[in-house]
Amino acid sequence: MAQDMKNYLKLDLEKIEKMTQIKKDYIEGKTDFEATKKLIKENFDKMTASEFAYSEQKIKELGFDDNTVHDKMNDVLGLFEDIIVKDEFDLPEGHPINTYILENEAARKLIAEMKEEFGKKFIKNRWLELYEKLSQFNPTHLARKQHQLFSILEKKGFDRPSRIMWSFDNNVRDSISEAYKLLENDKIEEFLEKQENVWELTLDIMHKEEEVLFPTSMKMISEEEFKQMRAGDDEIGYFLIDKPTGFYPENIEKQDDNSNQTVKEETVKSETGVQNNQNAGNFMNDLASLMAKYNMGNQKEENEVFDVKQGKLTLEQINLIFQHMPVDLSFVDENEIVKFYTDTKHRVFPRSAGVIGRDVKNCHPRESVSSVLEIIDNFRSGKQDEIDFWLEMRGKFIYIYYVAVRDENGVFKGVLEMMQDVTRIRSLTGERKLVTWESEGKQENYEENKNEFKSKYNFTGKTVIGDIVKKYPYIKEYMPLISPEYKRLLDPIQYMMMSKIATLQMIAMRGELELDYLIMMIEAKIDEEENKNK
Repeated sequence: MAQDMKNYLKLDLEKIEKMTQIKKDYIEGKTDFEATKKLIKENFDKMTASEFAYSEQKIKELGFDDNTVHDKMNDVLGLFEDIIVKDEFDLPEGHPINTYILENEAARKLIAEMKEEFGKKFIKNRWLELYEKLSQFNPTHLARKQHQLFSILEKKGFDRPSRIMWSFDNNVRDSISEAYKLLENDKIEEFLEKQENVWELTLDIMHKEEEVLFPTSMKMISEEEFKQMRAGDDEIGYFLIDKPTGFYPENIEKQDDNSNQTVKEETVKSETGVQNNQNAGNFMNDLASLMAKYNMGNQKEENEVFDVKQGKLTLEQINLIFQHMPVDLSFVDENEIVKFYTDTKHRVFPRSAGVIGRDVKNCHPRESVSSVLEIIDNFRSGKQDEIDFWLEMRGKFIYIYYVAVRDENGVFKGVLEMMQDVTRIRSLTGERKLVTWESEGKQENYEENKNEFKSKYNFTGKTVIGDIVKKYPYIKEYMPLISPEYKRLLDPIQYMMMSKIATLQMIAMRGELELDYLIMMIEAKIDEEENKNK
């Protein structure tokens, strides 16, 4: 059960009550903006971001719906902005809040570039380059915030960010996406008209983060809890900055002083056979507790076999099966708590371990919550058993299927979500009755059509990624921006293994990209960096 956020903050509750009443009167229309602002200055010399945040949380208890609060949010923040004390942070590299701040700085620089470009003669390729960067704001910066930061704040009783700010995040996402589509479709006048809105919304969400969200998070979340977020941050990725080093929990990663690279301890163990007795002990204790919960505490064999519905499997086999499914699975229990998702390489949407244990309502944007609850209610009552959706996203066709999970007696136990990129499946025609390996077919297709595209740097499908990175080192950090599938290139151990054997053809297939497109993206980055050095 979520706690009261005041347990984590030092607050003047009398001051909070007065502040909340002023907000209430304004939202209800009893006072106008100027009168309210005057009243605030008469009653308060200053206030902290956490005091403002707790007052926002208290508004929830007064019966206002989220839509009403959302519509008034900008005005309310403007009322108090002059007296909110701005917090200064001196945080180490890798600290999640420091990373958010660095990304905001990068975003502001990018928007400044856009504003400068706006006053020049329109060049489509330049704008495509800028929007390719900006489009990563949602699947990295915003996604980490929603799945990482919001998750732990909710558990401490502060759920206003996920309930209200998420909708502001989506406004940013939609404005960027809509502008990008106009640009790609050569609707230039409409595209240019939309720029000011894109910039304002993006800058506004960063302002909200820095004014209230980040300072309050620093007061409520411990250093150890921030460290536990770190691995999840890496999983989702970063916006226009290099992967930070350091600030990992001791049992996850350590700093390699000799190479000045962050090396995952668990990966090193698998490569060297070295065992960390303390970590192993902690893992076994956790596993023992889990097994005891299900009356299996006395079974201590390493490869203990579990009786599943049809067959017998070890825990390792169960996890491997989930990881290799061509579909993403998520499970929400009968109490509407997220309990499980599959950690596959082909995830349609980014996720992190932070979603586990969250109320499912807080894992969706405000405008989607009513639909989610409608599905659960109809499943729980027995009115419906399944429902599906489909959408097109970034050139992919995504199929989503929800099914009610019931036990043998028909008792509702939760909801299973299945999500899959079915782009290739939709494209299939005719029949295939003979063994034909995809790699061979695609390579043959490439050879047949290789003359259609001429590489400026003489890259081909057979070019090895290590050879490119050796000559152009920045390409390694750039690859995950092309596709999240390429994040493994940032892992020193995996890169060492892949650099000598992974061809561009193999990499294109892994990222589900056309080879020519991949080469053009790499060459565009090389051109950009080379021009900087001239």
